[in-house]
Amino acid sequence: METPKSDLENTLGNVPPEPSRFWPEGWWKLMEMRIGIVPLPIFVILAGIVAYFAKVGKLPTESAMMMGVLALFGFACGEAGKHIPVLKHFGGAAIFATFIPSYLVYMHWLPAEVTKGVTDFTKSTGFLYLFIAAIIIGSIWGMDRGVLIRGFFKIIIPTAIGTVLAALVGTAVGSALGLGVRHTFFYVVIPIMAGGVGEGAIPLSTGYADIMHTSQGGMFAQVLPPVMFGSLVAILMSGALNLLGKRRPNLTGDGRLEPGEHDEMDPKQQEITGHMDVGHIAAAGITVISLYLIGMVIYRVCLGFGWTLPAPLTMLVLAVVVKVTRAVSPKLQQGSYVVYRFFAIGVTYPLLFAIGVAMTPWETLIAAFALPNLITITATVVTMVLTGFFVARWIKMYPVDLAIINACRCAQGGTGNVAILTACERMQLMPFAQVATRIGGLATVFGALLLYAKMH
Repeated sequence: METPKSDLENTLGNVPPEPSRFWPEGWWKLMEMRIGIVPLPIFVILAGIVAYFAKVGKLPTESAMMMGVLALFGFACGEAGKHIPVLKHFGGAAIFATFIPSYLVYMHWLPAEVTKGVTDFTKSTGFLYLFIAAIIIGSIWGMDRGVLIRGFFKIIIPTAIGTVLAALVGTAVGSALGLGVRHTFFYVVIPIMAGGVGEGAIPLSTGYADIMHTSQGGMFAQVLPPVMFGSLVAILMSGALNLLGKRRPNLTGDGRLEPGEHDEMDPKQQEITGHMDVGHIAAAGITVISLYLIGMVIYRVCLGFGWTLPAPLTMLVLAVVVKVTRAVSPKLQQGSYVVYRFFAIGVTYPLLFAIGVAMTPWETLIAAFALPNLITITATVVTMVLTGFFVARWIKMYPVDLAIINACRCAQGGTGNVAILTACERMQLMPFAQVATRIGGLATVFGALLLYAKMH
């Protein structure tokens, strides 16, 4: 005779479970599916909102709307780049988020209202510099003090050697391809290492124009394409270096420059748990902003004496001084780490999209696509990167990470640094990248203008 099943047996699995409900469990699963950081249902809603306003031709330019637009398109482009075969291993997400928007604007495939709104918002708010401030200060204050000091001095050697070798190799390649020594050096090689557009191409072209007594616009049109394409090559190289680091872990510190280095707040081991006082996070945020504003004041004062000292560079120096002298409490440093992580995770791809729309003209990029130019630019950037890679062993640093810093010598300013470090997943190297780009760029422009004047 069969023994009757007890209620406990039925409870333990002999009775089929109830089918899962769509609400709320199914809906919660949908909300955990994300495009970048945007939940899938929210992404769909945002797309519908933007499409509606684009169709009626009255896209609001208020901050909330622009943030939604940047998040929608930025994370969509970044997510697409992460799934492109081969390219995804070479910084595809950063490349897509920066250059696809530029192409869409060029082809007029992006609604005019979106283009205008994003351009106006990006240029009027200057939130690129807020991003850089948060990244620089958060990463500096999360570093070991001793490593920070040694690192800044050590990167001068490979960047200086790389600059000289890249100038020699790039000039030799360009002249061999028929571009001429003078043209190659001053109009192709120097712009690549000048520090970007605002701090590089503009003062360089202005200086050239003053010396030659010609229009600045014509000179600017000549020096800008190498800046843009050189930055693109540097992004691809950093993506390749990241792939090399994953395959050869002994060559990289995953964002650290020296063996044995440790960060006081490691983004790979310490996630934000929610136990931190929100007041300290807010205090760190206003401290970041204040340091940048101090940099702006110093910049304005220096202009009165005829000096150029970019605010981000001043802010970087201030952040280092604050860290070395222990002028802020450990809790404020932890708060700055949270601010840093927020911007690195939540703002990078929207920012890259804004840069692509507002600051990366596709026409300028393709102007560099003459084969001799392409080869010369590539040779210059590759020489710079390889110098950092091979010099690293000599000064006891990680080859991959130091090569990435050298790649930032060829960046399109702060925007290029963001794209390069995003492509190689090493945003914590931003302070060193800024030193390579800003100080190296200033020295390059100054030296080039002196030499250009003597030759004319």
